[in-house]
Amino acid sequence: MHSNIVHQYFKKELPNGKVLVKVNPIHLTGAELRIENDMLYERALEFEETIFEDLAANGFVEIGSMEFNLYQSGLA
Repeated sequence: MHSNIVHQYFKKELPNGKVLVKVNPIHLTGAELRIENDMLYERALEFEETIFEDLAANGFVEIGSMEFNLYQSGLA
């Protein structure tokens, strides 16, 4: 059975690249994309219930799904 979960996406600009985060707010899982020097690093993550507060405190801003998915697919 599939559920209709709306993921949330966040980004933080770094001096040498950027970090994008995808959050499943129901299961508190997701993925991180780190782009540095034209290299893409991806890893699966599990979050705590304070993930949204943690992201805001660390300077992440909310973005749309398209930006995350373009980087993940290698099109950006």
